[in-house]
Order: sequence, then C-alpha cells, then structure tokens
Amino acid sequence: MTDPLRIFRKLAQANRLANARLHEACARLDRDTLTAGRPAFFGSIQQTLNHILMVDRFYLDALRGRPLDLARLDEADRCPDLPTLAAWQADSDAALLAHVQDQTPVTLAEIVAIERRDRVQHDRRDDILSHLFQHQTHHRGQVHGMLSATPVRPPQLDEFIVGDDAPARARDMARLGWSEADLMR
Repeated sequence: MTDPLRIFRKLAQANRLANARLHEACARLDRDTLTAGRPAFFGSIQQTLNHILMVDRFYLDALRGRPLDLARLDEADRCPDLPTLAAWQADSDAALLAHVQDQTPVTLAEIVAIERRDRVQHDRRDDILSHLFQHQTHHRGQVHGMLSATPVRPPQLDEFIVGDDAPARARDMARLGWSEADLMR
C-alpha cells in the first residue's frame, strides 16, 4: 500500500533543506546587498525571505487551529536581519515538518478554517499544504534569481527528493542531523 503522507513529509523535508541552503548562501552577503532594492515583487532579498516566513507562519497557525496573530505575522514581515530570520525560519520549518508527521489520511482530508482579516476561508488540509509548499518554492526561486545579480552564487535548491541526489545533499543532511533513511522512508 502506498503511504499518502510520504509526499508531504518529503516536501516538508525538502523545504527545510532548501531554506537552510538558501540562508547559508544569503549569509555570505553584506547587509547592503541583502537589503538592496531589486526588480522583484517584494523589492529585496531580505524582504522576500521575510515574506516566506510570514506566510509560513500564517498557514501553519491555521493548520494547527490557532487564531490569526497579526503581531506574529508583522514580526516576521519586518524581521530586520538574516540571522534572526534564519533562526525563526528553522523553527517554522521544524514545526511544519512535525505537523506533517502528525497527519493521517483522515486528517489530511479535514477542512481547516483559515482566519483572514475579513473572512474565514475553508479548505482541505492537504490542499493547504500543497499550496504552502508551492508558495515556498515560488518565492525561493525569486531569491535564487536575485542572488544571480550578487557576488554569491545561487545554491542548487532542487536536489532533495530522489535518492540519486544523496551525494549532492550529504553536507546539508549532516548539518541538519538527518539521515538518508529519514528522507527516503
């Protein structure tokens, strides 16, 4: 029998690995380069990374049944520096992975209420998770593109899902304390 949760676990793990790799690359930028205005939707590398964290917090809180916390979202959106952001993102990534690991086929199909400022959205948990992973990937791609215009070489962000990529992710896996068995189960 196929494990319907496997893909969500792998996407949550890939998310953590990609964020760690991207933050490591961005840490080699000076503050002016990190915050420099760029032709991108959020205007800078820092602001795009802040947006990723803010949206992660928004959806993760909803997925866990927590009310809308505008102060917490504003904190993420206004995070002033990369070290703080990277730590907060690592915490968010770990919480998302834990949330995914706690799911069952039944809970994946549950309807989740997402409190917005002016309404409450209702969608399936698996659809929200799929949307969240797509959102993260989309905006990490924007940061990757912005890094291309800096002295720092953009990191490879897509070698985390298949077994053949193990050598390319070995250092990152060790840094996070993960094993290939954890990723490939």
